[in-house]
Formats: sequence, C-alpha cells, structure tokens
Amino acid sequence: MIALGADHGGYRLKEAIKAYLQEQGMEYQDFGTNSEDSVDYAPIAAKVAHFVADGHAEKAFLCCGTGIGISIAANKIKGIRAAVVTNEFCAEMTRRHNDANILCMGGRVIDEETAVKLAKIFLETPFDGGRHSVRIGHIQDIEEGRL
Repeated sequence: MIALGADHGGYRLKEAIKAYLQEQGMEYQDFGTNSEDSVDYAPIAAKVAHFVADGHAEKAFLCCGTGIGISIAANKIKGIRAAVVTNEFCAEMTRRHNDANILCMGGRVIDEETAVKLAKIFLETPFDGGRHSVRIGHIQDIEEGRL
C-alpha cells in the first residue's frame, strides 16, 4: 500500500504518480487534494504520515509547491522519515542510506515526468542497512527523547 497526498502546488505531481501506480497495478490511498484550488498542506501531510506511521502503508508520496513545507509537517509524526528530493541520486540515497518512508517533491521545482521517475526509484530502491541502521537508530533515539 502506498499513500499519496498533495496541496494545490503539488496536485499535478500527485496525479502523475497516481497514474503510474495504477499502470503498475499497485494499491494506493489518495488523501487529496483533488484539484488545484488552494488548500493547506499540513493537514494532508499529517493524514498521510499517520497512515504510514500506523503501518497502513509502507511508503508515501507528498507533494506541495517545493516539497519543503509538506516534508516539515510530515516529519513531525513519530516514525516518519520524509525527504525532499529533486534528482535521481537523492531519490536513491534517501532509501539506501536514510530508509525514508515518504518521498516529498515540489510541483514548482520538477515536472511530472521527473516526479514519476523519482517515485519509481524510491519504490524500487532497498535500504542498505548495516552502518545506516545505527544512524536510523539515532533518529529514533531523538524521537524518544534519548538523544
């Protein structure tokens, strides 16, 4: 299960990713928005992030104008590692080294074709584990107030 969410600035990217998921026969839950009418990103980010953190989805995509605001909001939820990416290298490394569970992108930064390419990389790239698991553990320690 993949979760999707966007504000008006990321709506087109979300729709392009949704079309890709449909083509691949992948199950998804779309948390909106459903148009380019102005809407606040934080409530959408929270819904998607909680859905992932609660184990209902393995990964998610969040899109806003830059990807920044929606990622900041998502990262407030315990267990979420949301990363903003704009290129293929970062999409791969955020999975390999950071075990990110939400990929964030900006509709005013990249186009739909690039968003789908980055989404594909994100979905197909495994977490490397090893020394990176220790680092993810440190992030969890921060969430728990131990660091």
